[in-house]
Amino acid sequence: MSKPLLSARGVDVAYGPITAVRNLTLRVDPGETVALLGPNGAGKTSTLRGLTGLVRPTAGKVLFDGTRITGPDHAVSLGLAHVPEGRRVFPDLTVTQNLLLGGWRAKSRAAAQQEMVFELFPRLASRRDQRGGSLSGGEQQMLAIGRALMSAPRLLLIDELSLGLAPLVVDELVERLMQLNREGMSLVLIEQFVHRALEVADRVYILNKGRVTFEGTPAEAARLGAVEEAYL
Repeated sequence: MSKPLLSARGVDVAYGPITAVRNLTLRVDPGETVALLGPNGAGKTSTLRGLTGLVRPTAGKVLFDGTRITGPDHAVSLGLAHVPEGRRVFPDLTVTQNLLLGGWRAKSRAAAQQEMVFELFPRLASRRDQRGGSLSGGEQQMLAIGRALMSAPRLLLIDELSLGLAPLVVDELVERLMQLNREGMSLVLIEQFVHRALEVADRVYILNKGRVTFEGTPAEAARLGAVEEAYL
């Protein structure tokens, strides 16, 4: 077994007295696509926030390539990027300005990374001077992904890729992400359309009430009925 790119061991994530994630153990290997699934309120978003240090875990530790993550800035410097749920682009800034903000820790590579983003998402290139708030939902998701890519990450965490988007747009986004994965980038996806996640993932984690209830391959999840048990 290869050394994990990302590993979480015994991680708890809490908001004051409320613990959203308990005793999380998770790994992402180099070049792997991992799907994080579970019903609403299962703790998926809180898991990503704990992994990146946006919410400091109250127990356990998170390692990226063997180094303990101490906070979101540190996570980005190590090679971890997070696309938040709801996209959260800056509506009054242009596409280019949104991208440049994503590359603030890697200014020497900003031009090259921006060109890569425009090649990956040509629609962003044609709208580079438009304000983020004027873009369609799919284009805003492209922009959110592109902004994360500006830091030249080795691992990309994406929370609710397809939320509010048309199926054809989601297909396009998934294909672009698989292209990045084929080029060596690791991915963690939270996805409401479970079948899409199972089609592209190498491994699956299923959460329920803040705990991992299943870890394995999509084929194992299907054979054991793990997805049906979690959602139904």
